[in-house]
Amino acid sequence: MIKNSVKFNPKKCIVIFDFDNTIATCDVFDNMLLLFSCDDRWVELEKRWKSGRIGSKTCLEGQLRGMDLNKRSLDAYLPKIKLDPYFKPIYKLLQSKKVKALVLSDNFDYIINQILKINKIKGLRVLANKLSFSRAKVVTDYPFKNKDCQICAHCKTKNLLEKSPKDALIIYVGDGSGDICPAKRAHIVFAKDNLLRYFKEHKLDFMAFHNLKEVYTYLKRKLI
Repeated sequence: MIKNSVKFNPKKCIVIFDFDNTIATCDVFDNMLLLFSCDDRWVELEKRWKSGRIGSKTCLEGQLRGMDLNKRSLDAYLPKIKLDPYFKPIYKLLQSKKVKALVLSDNFDYIINQILKINKIKGLRVLANKLSFSRAKVVTDYPFKNKDCQICAHCKTKNLLEKSPKDALIIYVGDGSGDICPAKRAHIVFAKDNLLRYFKEHKLDFMAFHNLKEVYTYLKRKLI
């Protein structure tokens, strides 16, 4: 269900996607934990994050420190990541209709941009935490961290509000706890997993999706 008062205007539309478990068919960083972690200390960090005792920045930093990871090993892993088969059709549709698309993620920009490049997806803007390499070591930065909020490493809400044109019709597509805050600022929400459960429990308007086929079908019908 969506808000009955929402009038769909393609000329003012922006579609915002989460990445992990939304565009990608898995959580890319969680898979990295299984592949590259030197021990199981990441499990306790994950538990503390999910219980709200630590924010995602503290969790990510701790888990990265526990990985045996370098550029070569990461670059060898990323081609194995699969995207939802309907993402490319959605992106082509949005491009053809000149509809703005944006990825907001609490993952890292290098990881996401490399995966998009491997899958020949060009021109899609990604806002995420920063990851680079210096002498084969991982270097991170969090330019979108909200100093007044300790929950997320990347304040998606701030970027959603800043990057959406005035009077935009905001469509949000996501799945996780980190999507809850920004999705509440959207006019139309496609939700699954944790985001879906939250919106159901709080009786907020949403459309459930299992994969991006539902999103593609909706947009194709609306963007005429």
